[in-house]
Amino acid sequence: MVVHTLQTLRYGDLIYHILPRADWKTAKKTGDYRPASLESQGFIHFSRAEQVLQVAENFYSGMKDLLLLTVAVDKLKDEVRYEDLLGEGQFFPHLYGPLNLDAVVAVDQFSLDDTGKFALPQKA
Repeated sequence: MVVHTLQTLRYGDLIYHILPRADWKTAKKTGDYRPASLESQGFIHFSRAEQVLQVAENFYSGMKDLLLLTVAVDKLKDEVRYEDLLGEGQFFPHLYGPLNLDAVVAVDQFSLDDTGKFALPQKA
């Protein structure tokens, strides 16, 4: 697999992660967030604000009780890389380690709007 990397991280950048409420509850108990992708792929998938709805429709359609984490890149303890894993010109942020919870600046309910589509919280 060819990995294309683009490093464009700036101080103050925010990235986003969708997860089930139960997973966030577990993370708060354990002190960090370690989804299955960290073990299987070596990183945690994130999105930029403009990518969140696309990711939600592609991977979370039909799911309920989801949360949207807003994460400050400059507060993360592990490396973040913007990568285009499929070679399609879509660069997504990936965190190469567990998510330290003090980097999470907002936790919002992430639900469907009246038309049945995911809707971003007003501040995302």
